[in-house]
Amino acid sequence: MPITLAEVAERIGAKLIGDPAATVRGLGALQDAEAGELTHLSSPAYRRHLADTSATAVILAAADAPDCPTNALVAAHPYHAYAVASTLFDTRPCQVPGVHPNAAVHPAACLGAGVAIGPGAVIEAQVELGAGVQVGAGAFVGQGTVVGAGTQIMPNATLCHGVRLGRRCMVYSGAVIGADGFGFAPDAAGRLQAIAQLGGVRIGDDVSIGALTAIDRGAIRDTVIGDGVKIDNQVQVGHNCEVGAHSVLCGQVGLAGSTRIGRHCMLGGGVGVAGDGPVEICDGVMVTATTHVTSSITTPGLYSGGMLHGPARGWKRNALRFAKLDELARRLARLEQKVG
Repeated sequence: MPITLAEVAERIGAKLIGDPAATVRGLGALQDAEAGELTHLSSPAYRRHLADTSATAVILAAADAPDCPTNALVAAHPYHAYAVASTLFDTRPCQVPGVHPNAAVHPAACLGAGVAIGPGAVIEAQVELGAGVQVGAGAFVGQGTVVGAGTQIMPNATLCHGVRLGRRCMVYSGAVIGADGFGFAPDAAGRLQAIAQLGGVRIGDDVSIGALTAIDRGAIRDTVIGDGVKIDNQVQVGHNCEVGAHSVLCGQVGLAGSTRIGRHCMLGGGVGVAGDGPVEICDGVMVTATTHVTSSITTPGLYSGGMLHGPARGWKRNALRFAKLDELARRLARLEQKVG
């Protein structure tokens, strides 16, 4: 339904310059938004499109407002304001409260007010679902798991036994939380004995866990995910890892067991964290895509690794030379001794 700019401004905490009665019905990109749509300018790279936009309103910074040809919603942080505004037009369907006849809910489970459980979902004994929790079709919630109010578990997600999941979380399809960590010990003949994984998983409030992501339970103590953490699709979090509040793990990140990530960190796509011993990353670290972190990082900042792409022929030559780097370094050292 259309919403007035006055209401949008109030909801996103912006100052409106323009017609408060004007309405918007959806979102559009700055360069091709139409009348009746709301857009935003949050990057200088798109400023060239501002003068020609046909949007009914633009969310932008105060410095850009004089050049806005339409209604302006001035915000201190335009991208964050746009994120809040996007929720006003969210078309994701909500489940109707109640238990579907084809769901299997153990009599010893405790369901809060307004809980919705879809067809084929399984809720085991001693499970506690807070008010307004939604469990999608085919999802599994294992024995003794506690889910906070307002959390959504999408279809075919799995929460194993003894998981603690906070309020207002999102768990997307195919995610597995609380599976056994990868722990085995060899005997004298090299046969591998599985180590019982006796810990659990504790997840804070407002956490998002992407599709096909796996968060393993701890071997003895719990694996811990802090408040506000956002985890993308196909991420592996090993047993006994700790991820600090409001950190971001992008697609295909892999954390070896016992890794510790600080608060407000961001690991780009394909980052791997594993070393000879447990790796710790301090607060405020950003690691760029496909970097392999093999030792602890103790100073906040931006870190990168790996090789940039290039033409295949040149890359192969460089790779062969890299294999001889140690030999070349030794030759250089001998030459320096001779001329030194």
